[in-house]
Amino acid sequence: MTDVNREIRLVSRPQGFPRPEDFELAETPVPEPAEGEILVRNAFMSVDPYMRGRMNDVKSYVPPFQIGEALQGGVVGEVVASRADGIAEGDWVSHMLGWREWAVVEARGAQPIDVAAARPEAYLGVLGITGLTAYVGLFDIGRLADGETVFVSGAAGAVGSIAGQIAKVKGCTVIGSTGSPEKVAWLREIGFDHAFDYKTADLRTELAEAAPRGIELYFDNVGGDHLQAALGALRPHGRVVACGMISRYNDEQPTPGPTNLPLVVGKRLRLQGFIVSDHLDRRPAFLAELGGWLRDGTVVARETVADGIENAPGAFIGLLRGENLGKMLVKVGPAPSS
Repeated sequence: MTDVNREIRLVSRPQGFPRPEDFELAETPVPEPAEGEILVRNAFMSVDPYMRGRMNDVKSYVPPFQIGEALQGGVVGEVVASRADGIAEGDWVSHMLGWREWAVVEARGAQPIDVAAARPEAYLGVLGITGLTAYVGLFDIGRLADGETVFVSGAAGAVGSIAGQIAKVKGCTVIGSTGSPEKVAWLREIGFDHAFDYKTADLRTELAEAAPRGIELYFDNVGGDHLQAALGALRPHGRVVACGMISRYNDEQPTPGPTNLPLVVGKRLRLQGFIVSDHLDRRPAFLAELGGWLRDGTVVARETVADGIENAPGAFIGLLRGENLGKMLVKVGPAPSS
């Protein structure tokens, strides 16, 4: 076991799009766990769009990252030392002290995972907060009904790809927008009825052709022009699940919203945002249902994996540029031996 821990720190708050110079790789001693704590050798780290908001010094639903301190985020790893009841060396856990190779975690902040049942990285994606976000967004916020027509933006990303597949399980017609021909092909491969590249296609035309009678549900990961097009395509009493608005995260000045918001009134639409951490009580039902779909191949998951903690900033910048297919992860340590 090494005595050196490497971590990624925020050294300046990004102005607009993040740059590599906004981050630094630092070395610290591997920490020792105190009573009630465990030492985890992190293996796979989650890279998520919401982290961009935490890099701004503004009040939000989570506190901002601090300059000169290690970033945080979801991660899975192996327990190498334990001073906590109920957690033993060799156990695998998920926790929120990612962006470092080693972490001391309070036992109450660690969630055991079963690496015999699924790959550890799956607990950061399809079986983790990513999958739970898609599940809660569709069923609890969107009130998805069998056979509806659903539009998912950012559909080849971590949440969008799972949301689209869940909707297909429920017999829905699913339309997805994404940012490259490769991603369009993958969406068709995993069952989307209609997929298009928003960089080369007209949003309104694509939605009109794919759903001439309109859509009942829009799962929004993008905002901006996608939200405007969806409002136009929604049928009366349609719903918008506001999961994320990645097209706006790097704006240096506020961008005017959709110009057709009066449609919300005329069509009697319902638009609701949500934070998945408010719905953790849904985890057991989610794991039972989505776990079954994953095991029988009804739902498939894909990851884009960068190798090495030093490549984490590049992975994050790539995520914001849409370079990922499925979940963006960074491999920071060894995976379980087979």
